[in-house]
Amino acid sequence: MPEHIVITGARENNLKDVDLRIPKGLLTVFTGVSGSGKSSIVFDTIAVESQRQLNETFAWFVRNRLPKYERPHADGLEDLAPAIVVDQKPIGGHSRSTVGTMTDVYSVVRVLFSRYGTPSAGPATAYSFNDPSGMCPECDGLGRTVRPDYGRILDESKSLADGAVLFPPFRVGTFHGQTYVNSQDLDACRPVGEFTAEEREFLMRGRGGRVWVKGSTFEVENDYEGLADRFERLYLKRDLSALSQKTRDLVQDFLSEGAWTGRRPRSPAARANASRWSGIWGRASPA
Repeated sequence: MPEHIVITGARENNLKDVDLRIPKGLLTVFTGVSGSGKSSIVFDTIAVESQRQLNETFAWFVRNRLPKYERPHADGLEDLAPAIVVDQKPIGGHSRSTVGTMTDVYSVVRVLFSRYGTPSAGPATAYSFNDPSGMCPECDGLGRTVRPDYGRILDESKSLADGAVLFPPFRVGTFHGQTYVNSQDLDACRPVGEFTAEEREFLMRGRGGRVWVKGSTFEVENDYEGLADRFERLYLKRDLSALSQKTRDLVQDFLSEGAWTGRRPRSPAARANASRWSGIWGRASPA
């Protein structure tokens, strides 16, 4: 087996006919000032050619669905092995993302447990903490409980018109905030703490009805959406990495987080937790 990766005449970006012999089986570190060619060697030459060669081993049907890589500018690259690229880009994902989900290893593990686990929890989705059929109903598949703190979001001593909603994007005068002040089904001038159970339920979880709201240059009639439903839809049940850091920090101030109790309620997640394959436990929570 060759002991070195051999690079001859590398000319990517600012490289000038660079020849290298990189030993295999050892940790090799490329250092240097900015612009010295570290990334040009590692990412734009070695990694690109390794991936290009690997893709050529697949059938044309598969190749057409893979990223396309041009041959790097070099006279020769010999004895490459498949490369795993960990670049400098920030990893996306959301609160349920793990190493397993980002590398797709978790998909394979779920299939293994669905086919060979005993007792079986059913299809592979039953072993997924990202799927309603498999996630723990207590922690929603997070391994910890993250809930809106409505004691911080609402000041029940105030009316909706006087600023009972404290969460800035939903405050009086904002586009979202107008939904609750302008609703014909709520008394915007009465303190929220004096609402009946039915009125409070409509404020937080209500559906139905139309509400006029104004933008800077327009006015539109929207469907009513309860405050709690809207908060959870916009800030909990989505990929938070798509939000700005400022918004994520803001939302964090209105959340409360607790540890998962470890209870196993009667649910698909409980069956997944009880499933074993070759002595390994299945889990429907990432904790």
